[in-house]
Parts: sequence; C-alpha cells; structure tokens
Amino acid sequence: MTHVSMTVNGKPVTRDVEARRLLVDYLRQDVGLTGTHVGCDTSQCGACVVHVNGMAIKACTMLAVEAEGAEVLTIEGLAEPDGTLHPLQEAFNAHHGLQCGFCTAGMIMSAASLLEANPAPTESEVRHHLEGNICRCTGYHNIVKAVMAASGQDVAALAAE
Repeated sequence: MTHVSMTVNGKPVTRDVEARRLLVDYLRQDVGLTGTHVGCDTSQCGACVVHVNGMAIKACTMLAVEAEGAEVLTIEGLAEPDGTLHPLQEAFNAHHGLQCGFCTAGMIMSAASLLEANPAPTESEVRHHLEGNICRCTGYHNIVKAVMAASGQDVAALAAE
C-alpha cells in the first residue's frame, strides 16, 4: 500500500492505496465521487476526464500515486459550493447536450479545458477538441451547441446535422 494525498475539488484527501490503483478508481471507489465514469478502461471514450493541476486528463490513464500532491477537479467540483451550476452544466441542460448522461461529465470537463484555453472557440475547434470523447446518444450537435452557448456565442447560426 502507498500513502497518497491530493486535493480533490478543493478538499484535502488522503488514502492508502495499491500502487497500481487507477485515478478513476481512486476517485470513484475510495473518495466516493462517482460522477467520473469508467467507460472503456482503454483511454478511448473520455467518460473519465478530470482536471489534474489544471490539465484535462483521462483518469483511466493515470495512477492515483501519480496524482500525489496534485489539485484534482471532478465534475462534482465544477459547480459552485452553493450548488449553482457551472455555465457548461447549464448549457448542456438548456441545449439538450445530454441524453443518457454517461459521457456528460467527461464531455463537460473536456469542454471546460477548451474554454479555459480558448474562451471563444469556433464550431470546428469545439468538434476537434471533443474528438477524444465518445457519445452514443446525441450525435454531438447539441453538445457542440452547448459548448458554444457556454462560451457566450450565438448558437442559432450553427448548421443542423
């Protein structure tokens, strides 16, 4: 067992874990934050995207011990402490950017990293940035609309697919 300490959603978290424990399993099973999903275990789907020290990563590709001392942000930590949703969460709701919800946390966390780096992306830039995230329900158009809306851009001009 290895002692691991990090800050998760602004709160210090310390646990003893096996050295081979994935960050996604640590967050879900040890810390109890189940918003980060395990979709494929092979880094293909993006359902497990979280931010580690401000960078979006797939939590199935990182060991918990590698996050020692890190700041980790999950979908649960994106909203304000009073429960006010993040603009991306609001936009996904308003623009029907979710259906079953399985990919939603990863999509939102990936989109948040895009908007942090580029507050006004083009539709093409949004689509390119989300290529590492798979959704089996929505066809992506409403997800792109939601990201564009969260960036403050007019989504009426987006062409329907």
